[in-house]
Amino acid sequence: MEDKNDVKLYIYDLSQGMANLMSAALLGHHIEGIWHTAVVVFGKEYFYGATGIQFCEPKNTHKIEGGTVLGQPLKIEKLGDTSVPYGIFKDYLRGLSDSTFKGSRYNLLQHNCNTFSEDLSQFLCGIGIPKYIIDLPQNILSTPIGQAFSPLLDSLYNNSEHFAFEPRVESGRDTSPDLEDLNNQIEEARLHSLALDEQRRKIQEKIAKKEKKEKKSKKQKNLSTPDDSNSNMSEQNNGSEIPRNGNNGNISDEILDNAARESFEEERKHREPPVVFKDIDPKVELDELVRLLDGKISKEEEGSVEELHQYLIEDEGSWTLSDNFLVFVKRVLEDPSLAQDSKVRLIRVLACAALKDDIVLLLHQDRRDHVLTNYSQDIDKHTLEEQQAWGLFICNLFENVSSSEWLLYISEWAYNNQQISNIRATTKVAVHCLLAADKTLQDIGSSIMHNLGIMEVKTVVFDDVAVELTMAILQFFNSKAEEEQIFRTLKALHRFVMTSPDVGQFVQMIGPHPVIFKGSSKRVDELVTEITKKVPVP
Repeated sequence: MEDKNDVKLYIYDLSQGMANLMSAALLGHHIEGIWHTAVVVFGKEYFYGATGIQFCEPKNTHKIEGGTVLGQPLKIEKLGDTSVPYGIFKDYLRGLSDSTFKGSRYNLLQHNCNTFSEDLSQFLCGIGIPKYIIDLPQNILSTPIGQAFSPLLDSLYNNSEHFAFEPRVESGRDTSPDLEDLNNQIEEARLHSLALDEQRRKIQEKIAKKEKKEKKSKKQKNLSTPDDSNSNMSEQNNGSEIPRNGNNGNISDEILDNAARESFEEERKHREPPVVFKDIDPKVELDELVRLLDGKISKEEEGSVEELHQYLIEDEGSWTLSDNFLVFVKRVLEDPSLAQDSKVRLIRVLACAALKDDIVLLLHQDRRDHVLTNYSQDIDKHTLEEQQAWGLFICNLFENVSSSEWLLYISEWAYNNQQISNIRATTKVAVHCLLAADKTLQDIGSSIMHNLGIMEVKTVVFDDVAVELTMAILQFFNSKAEEEQIFRTLKALHRFVMTSPDVGQFVQMIGPHPVIFKGSSKRVDELVTEITKKVPVP
């Protein structure tokens, strides 16, 4: 059973009550406070400011925790539980501290402590922090009452009791910091690919080249002297063989592969396999994309294409995809001067990338601009070929737990005068594909529905969309569908029936009842029986 850890949000009022008392007189309207937030998990309080990501030990004073110079938090809210291992959490923070949440990127109005808390909450729990904190108006923070608290912020972030989130080495240790860091980089690149900076890229490239050379050497050795133990011993003594333990910083392929397998197996334990599409050749798609874009993109954009090649063809980690990669994606998807087929080819390349276990890092880069999710929301505005390719991309994101959870995030933002979220955009794609006249889209839509049905998430995630998904499934039942698609959609319906009491009522009132599929196959019959227990035949 996975270990769970509490995740709490500490909410401080920077005005120490002044905003609540004086805001109406100073601003013309009342506000409760000027908010600073921190996330408490794994026994530490994490927050972000002008000096970067920091943490401190939460104190327990008068039964209220909190250890910053702001004193006690005004409120403590539980965000949820997380099963993210502490080691992965540390790696994630290190990546953020070197990229999105560098101290130099801090901005009081647009990229602040609350932005960081939102990111961390999404990563740990799949939900955001309260909306009233995120929506704190800029015109309040930019007023004299808001700016008056800058010295307090400086005091908070520069307090000597806090620590910047960087790898720290205790004095007197014999282990080389470079060696320890190198081993950590290898593990994270192979298992979770959380390295985002240039130093880690160089380290991984060096290790990859060394491993390829050593594998080739081993293969040649085994072919030439497969049974000569004395020859093998001689080569070991000359340092040609990688040690089977971790001494001297070398980790054998066997250890790495076993660690990777254990990690991935742990993620997939008790998880039904999703329906994904693996019959896309990334090399063919990428070569065609290069041909279509030749001479039509900038040198920097050509670099993004090369990053794709390294990620997909050379099997490097997602750290090869720079911060500007999504800018390139947006340009290709939206620029009318580029050939229509270039959009399709790029999306099909992304569908290949979606199958990789570290694709979630690219998805998290899209937090600010929502390029990918907004494109999902507009799926009905795209050409048929784009819709088919995009459906494959969304469906393939269910291959791994982390990326499938990203598809169901419920935090909202404004787009085209409406509030949308990851799960609403995912629902839009699922419904549109399932109810399309095109058979290929129907197949993709039924696959996405199936994958939604097997997700192990909290019931609240489906609260707003379960009825919409059910309505689409019931409408699909009126068409002539193959057994495979019937099974997939019944799988989803069974989940929604168990999730929402409204779903059962819709099935009974609108129909058709799934009993019409009785006799299609054994697995369909089993699902019909289970659904009928919850929703009797009218």
